[in-house]
Amino acid sequence: MRAFLIMSAIVSFSTQPTQSYPSSADLVAEINAVRTDPAAYAAHLQVFRNQFEGRVYRTPEGVHVRTQEGVAAVDEAILVLLARSPATALVHDPALDEAAADHVRDQGPAGLRGHTGRDGSSPTERGRRWGASTGVGENIAYGGGSAREVVIQLLVDDGVPDRGHRANTFRDYSSVGAACGPHGVYRQICVIDFGL
Repeated sequence: MRAFLIMSAIVSFSTQPTQSYPSSADLVAEINAVRTDPAAYAAHLQVFRNQFEGRVYRTPEGVHVRTQEGVAAVDEAILVLLARSPATALVHDPALDEAAADHVRDQGPAGLRGHTGRDGSSPTERGRRWGASTGVGENIAYGGGSAREVVIQLLVDDGVPDRGHRANTFRDYSSVGAACGPHGVYRQICVIDFGL
């Protein structure tokens, strides 16, 4: 009887679905897609907009998420993308992937937020640990979703008055890296690091 109970526990544990997170390559591809053709990328935001009822966004999984600004922020982002000139694609930098992964491991399990590591490190300092010799800009997205949903969240920048994540996405950077993982409060954290 005891062997059967242990086997049942193993079977139950092994069949539970595991959380998957957007890959660095997928996030970099989405960043480059919006940078090189912002007007075309606006179509993805239009699909996103159609899932709103006022300030409530219905995820594809049927979860209702209350936003601060609702469709107004999405409409603003669409207009900005339609008017924006294309920017150059960024080179995918493995050193920036590692710097981003460091921050995911530092912040995620503890459920923390922000750009400063628990050791006091800045994005640039984390980048230098892995060989990125230039300054580093950083975007962080919290919550679930695919690479596209993460990038859309940063472009809309709901509740961020200066739209700093959107601006960062289009700055004159040369390289990019990213990492995602579990977050103790928001389920998922994705860090995107940009190199000058």
